[in-house]
Amino acid sequence: MFLVEFPYCFRTGTFAMSKAIHKVSVRDKLAPRREPYWAAPLEPGRFLGFRKIDALRGSWVARARTEDGKGQRYCALGELTPTFGYDAAVKAARTWFAALDAGVISTTKFTVEDACREYIEDRQREKGERCAADASWRFTRYVYDAPIGAVELTKLRAPQIKAWRDGLGMTKSGANRMTTALRAALNLAVQNRRVPATAAIEWRSVKQHRNADNRREIFLDLGQRRALLEAATGAVRGLIEAVVLTGARPGELAGAPRSAFDARTKTLKLNGKTGIRTVPLAPAAVAFFERVSKAKLPTAPLLARDDGKPWIRAEWTESVRAAAIAAKLPHGTCLYSLRHSWITQAISDGLTTLDVARLTGTSLAMIDRHYGHLVQGASAERLARVQML
Repeated sequence: MFLVEFPYCFRTGTFAMSKAIHKVSVRDKLAPRREPYWAAPLEPGRFLGFRKIDALRGSWVARARTEDGKGQRYCALGELTPTFGYDAAVKAARTWFAALDAGVISTTKFTVEDACREYIEDRQREKGERCAADASWRFTRYVYDAPIGAVELTKLRAPQIKAWRDGLGMTKSGANRMTTALRAALNLAVQNRRVPATAAIEWRSVKQHRNADNRREIFLDLGQRRALLEAATGAVRGLIEAVVLTGARPGELAGAPRSAFDARTKTLKLNGKTGIRTVPLAPAAVAFFERVSKAKLPTAPLLARDDGKPWIRAEWTESVRAAAIAAKLPHGTCLYSLRHSWITQAISDGLTTLDVARLTGTSLAMIDRHYGHLVQGASAERLARVQML
């Protein structure tokens, strides 16, 4: 039924058919009913109502006329409480009206967990199963069961996000990655008109940890690398061994199909953030990949999980961390520690920086910035062996 504006009565100073629900005495005398009692319009076409549940309870409801003037939208604002009275309800109603003006039409509570689940569905459609699985693992482990998961996006504040991030128990770089994933989910909620764009100021104000990606200081010597392999169980052992033998990025190896390994040319084709490269393999690496690639189809993962499915970062992170703890290795040991160890060992053993850069898919500038001290040390040793007189 179409509801018109309430006509104003100058004698009583109220609108006809409206109720002075801002007064406690008026609300107390109202009869319980499903249909809310509406106050005078807060603005043209927009109202605040009070639904009387029983003698002691009631709840606030907002109503707004649709743009075409032919219908109404409703939003349940919450039950009447000592802290959620008329003034608070008016504020909540105006917030909802502003959201409607911004294109947000949802009338249900949309939480951080809801945003994360919607983001996973989007990643599955746009990026595929692997990307979605990585996001799902992160949110399942660190968001859904955490207090932040139940917070409505319209009520989410920067201090809550910081408290969640700082309570993850991760390194700075790890916490940055988790925060980036959460921020992506929240931004998608804004794009999907789940919340007004103004809500994004809360998570945009949470800055990343600085100096989180400095030079990796954990170098694992031969004994430590072997100890990590011995402590690893299941398919993650193969992933660890592959990084040890090649120095490649873990993601490059995890995403490589069986066809990436060419036993005839003894090379491995990798596709990483610097593009596609084909690298020669040492004899030990050739023997390893011949073993793990046996009887696999060309499109199958070269290195798969125990169930045969492709690896996702979050899963190997936990498995490697468990193996590192069992092997009593330094805190923070991860697969990238092995890449760092490979580069360090290669430069120390005499490989040129150009060779190392090409093999690991990085730049000479990065090698010089992070490993220049090793290059200088190796050069000094070789220079000391040069006899000119």
